[in-house]
Amino acid sequence: MKNKIVFFGTSKFAVPALEKLAQDSSYEIAAVVTQPDKPAGRKQELLPSPVKVAAEKSGLKILQFPKLEIENWKLKFPPAEIYIVASYGKIIPRSIIDLPQYGTLNIHPSLLPRYRGPSPIQTAILNGDEETGVSIMLLDEEMDHGPILESRKWEIENRIAFKKLHNQLADVGAELLAEILPKYLSGELKPRPQDHAHATFTKIITKGDGRIDWKKSADEIDRVVRAFGVWPVAWTTIDGKRLKIYETEIVSASNLKPGEIDEGLLVGAGKNALQLIELQLEGGKKQKNAEFLRGHSGLIGKILV
Repeated sequence: MKNKIVFFGTSKFAVPALEKLAQDSSYEIAAVVTQPDKPAGRKQELLPSPVKVAAEKSGLKILQFPKLEIENWKLKFPPAEIYIVASYGKIIPRSIIDLPQYGTLNIHPSLLPRYRGPSPIQTAILNGDEETGVSIMLLDEEMDHGPILESRKWEIENRIAFKKLHNQLADVGAELLAEILPKYLSGELKPRPQDHAHATFTKIITKGDGRIDWKKSADEIDRVVRAFGVWPVAWTTIDGKRLKIYETEIVSASNLKPGEIDEGLLVGAGKNALQLIELQLEGGKKQKNAEFLRGHSGLIGKILV
């Protein structure tokens, strides 16, 4: 008999895990719960989440709730032995996560108890970590606090950007789930408590976090650019306009002041300098270095703030 699963997920991180479960004949996905469609772009058209798109392709039942509450949950209650969560985006009430026989598992992109919270991938890049990973845990009433079933380490490539690391960890999480789920359901794999004394926490990222402080070293600024390449995107200002920076290269040694622009879009930092490789001025389009320079002369000596 197939084990019935309800899958909770919203962002792209959850898609590989959902697809892997949907392809496995050992399981039946009773329903996929995802966030309501949201307005996006200049026209503010309602767009489905990546998980909804993936679920529709697999012909799965989809549930969307503005707010998850036990009362509205029971109206559409899909019976299942286990719930699995990956980047759902909202807190699931304890009254719901305790319903299934085997509890609710969560796929989290860090080596718990390190980097609990909403931004573990960005934080690993910002801190210059050489290693991260994925943990699969049982949810309880506190954030990323429950006992761990298994973790898998992952080496962080030198100067990797958020999007690539995010996709790598999504695949790692899907593979790990496929490996451990049958062992957990059979009783072979037992959860172990986290060492809460060593817990660290990540924050909700805001647009303000992307602002560049040119007094910091080129290495630190480059990490900001790589960590926030998808959102909110690293930014600074020039002549009162916002300048988004998508890609940089570190250049050793520089006599430039912090934020000072030189030939070829070389910009001074607190230590060393940065070559701006891909950028976008407010009101314009995203451009590579050479194309940007053709349309913007007289930059040498100006200061980015």
